[in-house]
Amino acid sequence: MFRKDKLSGSSLQKSRRMVWHEEINEIKKRRTLSKKQGGEESVKKHHEKGRLTIRERIDCLLDSKTFDELGVGAGVPVFDDNNELIDFQPANFVLGFGEVAARKVIIGGEDFTLKGGSPNPAGLRKSVYAEQLALQYKIPLVRLHEGGGGAVGGTSQNKNHRPIGEPVFNMSRFYSLAQALGVVPVVTAALGPVAGLPASRLVASHFSVMTKNAAVLIAGPQVVKRALGKDLSKEQLGGPEVHLKSGVINNLAEDEEDAFNQIRTFLSFMPDNAWQRPKRIVCSDPANRRDEELASIVPKNSRQPFQMRKIIQHVIDLEKEETTFFEIGQKFGPSLITGLGRMNGHSVGIIANDCMYYAGAMTSSAAQKLRKFVDFCNSFHLPVLSFVDEPGFMIGPDSESAGTIRFGTEAISAVMQSRVPWASIQVNKAFGVAAQAHFGPQAYVLSWPSAKTGALPVEGGVAVAFSREIAASPNPEQRQHELEDLLATSQSPFPKSEGFSVHELIDPRDTRPKLAAWLDLAIGSQTEPAEPFFATMRP
Repeated sequence: MFRKDKLSGSSLQKSRRMVWHEEINEIKKRRTLSKKQGGEESVKKHHEKGRLTIRERIDCLLDSKTFDELGVGAGVPVFDDNNELIDFQPANFVLGFGEVAARKVIIGGEDFTLKGGSPNPAGLRKSVYAEQLALQYKIPLVRLHEGGGGAVGGTSQNKNHRPIGEPVFNMSRFYSLAQALGVVPVVTAALGPVAGLPASRLVASHFSVMTKNAAVLIAGPQVVKRALGKDLSKEQLGGPEVHLKSGVINNLAEDEEDAFNQIRTFLSFMPDNAWQRPKRIVCSDPANRRDEELASIVPKNSRQPFQMRKIIQHVIDLEKEETTFFEIGQKFGPSLITGLGRMNGHSVGIIANDCMYYAGAMTSSAAQKLRKFVDFCNSFHLPVLSFVDEPGFMIGPDSESAGTIRFGTEAISAVMQSRVPWASIQVNKAFGVAAQAHFGPQAYVLSWPSAKTGALPVEGGVAVAFSREIAASPNPEQRQHELEDLLATSQSPFPKSEGFSVHELIDPRDTRPKLAAWLDLAIGSQTEPAEPFFATMRP
């Protein structure tokens, strides 16, 4: 006689539903163990240094509850003699999707509480995968760095297995890093000591920021001492005082929260990728605003300096009475100002001379800064506003040995290859070859009454061109002043305006209305699809 199963129908269904119960519990256990990171003691030590863990950093930067982690279970399990899971060492690189101001990003960073962030095998794989993810999904990449490079023995000390190393047919881990720079915005932060491979990935970015207690190093103090006999601290080798001036890092942050705010600000100006243009935002600042102070910022005495940043701040958009100007790389090549801002709601790149440094002359570092920034603007379709006060290339033996003429010509070449709308506002000087780096192809050119143009500044040019006449004069000093006054007339903006060498000679207070109207036309005329930017070889 047929016997019924003792289990009721509902009980049988429940039993079948729980067939993977043990495995599901192990998944939960592994996830719990992985989120302990390097353990309570290691996390405590990290906090005592005034630094957040990588998971805390990700939570602070991203919109609340938007982190969707990848590879939580990547790592090395530890089992007891009964094959029961008792511990789990996770990958020490945390990676995943998230949102910043409701925009999707890829985000990741080293877990310093595990091996000081020096990559374990799974951590290295996830780190390298970050750029590949950004390339695949075409969204911005954010890296939060704190960690060292590989150990002397590599990422795995177990040499009792074969094969060793990557197969010869593998793509280099740097391939996706190089590709990403031309496709998506890449933003990085140094939030502690960063050395070796993480340092290389840190600088492969469009914007980088470091905290005051961070250091960026090719190799640490012990390696330097052993190799070179120099006993230096991490700060002396690669602290903020070193790398803000070297150009390795763009900006300094007061603390981690400030670093996250700078990352959010930078991303707010950017499109998701090179196939998109930056989105225009609603602007409450009137396009026809005319600030009275613009008429008096530039002094009539050409030897007297002025604050170019004040001009920028008076011209671009204000948001809640605050300027939208976000400066990038102030300490590197300081005679050139670069940054982002908005004009009538449009994202724009801004370049300008700072006459407080070398009278605004183009140095080797300023030229390199300009070239990189112009390429960045072209990569992500940012129109350029150029505020010109260029006296020419920096001269002298230091400038010659720094290769200024080559880097300067490279910068000019980058400008000439520009494909974005370009407006040049000639505020003051525009002399010599270096001035060409401030006027893009088919630039919209506005001139202020304070503008001066020529092959050389009058003061230096007269002394060179008329040296014999001045020397032969009964009163050389008086004769030099007479010649300077005479030639100053030829450098006046009025003849240039009369000859239609500029689009318009304007009242400085009209700068914002003029630029806002032009930019609407320039952006509206872009009918071709957005696409990545490629440049030819340069000097």
